[in-house]
This record gives sequence, C-alpha cells and structure tokens, in this order.
Amino acid sequence: MAKVYLVGAGPGDPELITLKAQKCIQEADVILYDRLVNKALLEHAKPDVDLVFCGKHPQFHIVKQETINHLLVKYAKQGRTVTRLKGGDPYVFGRGAEEAEALARHGIKSEVVPGITSGIAAPAYADIPVTHRELGSSFAVIAGHRCKGNDKEIDWKTLSENIDTLAIYMGVSNLPYICSQLLLAKGRSDTPVAVIEQGTTEEQRVVTGTLSTIVEIVDEAEVKNPAMIVVGEVVRFRARLKEMLAEDPAFSGFM
Repeated sequence: MAKVYLVGAGPGDPELITLKAQKCIQEADVILYDRLVNKALLEHAKPDVDLVFCGKHPQFHIVKQETINHLLVKYAKQGRTVTRLKGGDPYVFGRGAEEAEALARHGIKSEVVPGITSGIAAPAYADIPVTHRELGSSFAVIAGHRCKGNDKEIDWKTLSENIDTLAIYMGVSNLPYICSQLLLAKGRSDTPVAVIEQGTTEEQRVVTGTLSTIVEIVDEAEVKNPAMIVVGEVVRFRARLKEMLAEDPAFSGFM
C-alpha cells in the first residue's frame, strides 16, 4: 500500500510551486488534480502517469468529494504512488483534511505538502500586503460562503472590530451580502476593498473601491470567480506605491 501526498499547487503562477510539490508530481503514478491547478505543472509528470481531473465549479461539482475520497483509497490500495494536487494549500479551504481522514479510516498514510495560498499571494501580486506596520497588524482568511447544510453564520461584527485585514475566498457572488454585513457591523463605508480576479496569473485583474462602492464596481467590470476579496486599510498601499513610482522613476529598478 502506497502513501498519498496531499499537495498544494499554489495560487496559479506555476513558478510559485514548491520544490517538494514538484517532486511529488514527478514521482506520482496517479495524479488527481483540481480545476484551479495550472495545467503547466502536469508537464513535470511521468509519461505513463494516470491523470484524473477532479474539477469543481462554485455551483457545480464535476466529481463529488465522496468519489474523490474513494479514488484516493482505491489507487493507494493498488500500491501506486498517488499525488492529490490541489490549488493553493490543501488545508486552506481545500478539503484536504477530509481526504486525510478518509484515507486514515482505511489505514492509509497521507502526507501534506503545503502550498502558497491565494489569500496571501493574490494580494501580493496586486501590490497589497496583508500586513503592514502602519496599516494592519492582523489578518484573517475567511470563506465567502458557507458550505451546504452549515447554517452557522460568520461573525462579521467580531471580524470587523478585531481584525485589520480580511482575505475572503469564494465570495464574489456573495459580495453584496458581505459588504452589507460589514457595514451593519459598524464598518466604515470608506473602508478600502480590492477584488483580485485570477490572482498571480497572466489574466489577473484588480478592481478597488470601498465597502459602499465595490459591489457596483465589480458588477460593471464583470469580475468573475476565481477572485480574492481583500478588505482593510492595507489596500491603500497599492495606490501609494503607484504614486511613488510615478513621482520617482528610479523606483522602477527596485520593482
């Protein structure tokens, strides 16, 4: 019986994958990969590798999680080296913990290979630091929607009052509700917000606004998933950096 590697493929830019993750791709007999995995990473795989697409859209799961769990167990019991390749990090909204549990129930060992998560990488590629000594000393990663059957509401009031930067995953379709909840939690209407579409890829787009304006801006720009929402004063750093570069071209060498 082989080990299963639960591997983070990073946020989209294929150069952001770790050396260990790349090794797992190279040595795998079977790779089960998600929709958000950059296909260029699969070029590192062996010629005779079995590639199994396990893509999921926000409103439509091509392969159910239970089926993925079953396949991981089946291939591992065949004695094959299995790499489960997931966008971002397996344990950050990646359901990697559920897969590790499913494997453990069958006596199969798994190893997690962390990946760079989009909640940090996408803002960085948009010139937005999730922390900054002057603008924000804390940040939280948040699911922008609840999974089906989970009625527990996100405590937007506590987040708004205690966390400087909110990095919100899977929230574009829920953006009007998120903004309304943050405003109801006494968030300032002029709090900066950025929405980063296709973060770290060549198709990356960034739109910015405030809690009171971002919904209309996103609608006009027709921003689609996958996209990361960043709420907090750190968003202002993007404009500050652009101003510095415009004032002094010498900074372009630094960038």
